[in-house]
Amino acid sequence: MAENGAENGAQAATATPGTEQQPKVNMRVLAQYVRDLSFENVLAQKGTSGGEQQPNVSVQVSLDGRKRGGDNQYEVIIKLKVESKTKDAGEPLFVLEMDYAGLFFIDGVPNEQMHPFLLIECPRMIFPFMRRVVSDVTRDGGFPPLNLENIDFMGLYRNELQRRVEAQKAESGETPSA
Repeated sequence: MAENGAENGAQAATATPGTEQQPKVNMRVLAQYVRDLSFENVLAQKGTSGGEQQPNVSVQVSLDGRKRGGDNQYEVIIKLKVESKTKDAGEPLFVLEMDYAGLFFIDGVPNEQMHPFLLIECPRMIFPFMRRVVSDVTRDGGFPPLNLENIDFMGLYRNELQRRVEAQKAESGETPSA
């Protein structure tokens, strides 16, 4: 009986006239794919075994988003670079570089909010699948599977905005105004 009440409440909430003012966001992942992938097993090239090596892993992430040819279609690319080195000597173990892309249909997002939506919400949707590819590639490359931690895409976006503001300030400071 409680379930019916919850369902009726949900239906009543969707029928409220006040919700018409705010457009409903519609987002679908149309496709996702590895756009570029490179895995360099430096340790194997040297002919040594890495079984006892303690790794120090660094991860760099950048994002790119743009409108595609179709109506309301956008492509978002997560660019990832992972470098693993030995903790003691700093010798490289492997380097993984990957561009993982998602093609999205997005409707109902105002133009002024589209850029943050593309670079925050869209990467959140495809990241788990990219994480799986990274895990499989490192495992198949002869290393323990690398399970990436969750990435704070909102933090990345804010850091990039801050970096751009600082770059503009430095640029305007270099050129004296007449």
